[in-house]
Amino acid sequence: MPSTREELDLDQSLDTTTDSPWVVIVWNDPINLMSYVTLVLRKVFGYSLEKATQLMLDVHHKGRAVVSSGPRERAELDVYRLHEHGLWATMQKDGNDK
Repeated sequence: MPSTREELDLDQSLDTTTDSPWVVIVWNDPINLMSYVTLVLRKVFGYSLEKATQLMLDVHHKGRAVVSSGPRERAELDVYRLHEHGLWATMQKDGNDK
């Protein structure tokens, strides 16, 4: 039977990829109005009208926008909340291709 110390060492060696930064991406879709996307970004993330509008314009013109970043669990929650509002959202590990 392992000692408490051995169990702690085992816990510290566990994969920590969930602590890596993740980004949430909203993708352009042919269904939602630009005003609705702006409204959802304000409601879900508490963004100002200006920030939400800029992100919506990125979605509209570039096809996507990174709308949040953080730990994996938070990104999963953000994607879930965006899906609840009918937006197409995904998450991925943070990279330089934002």
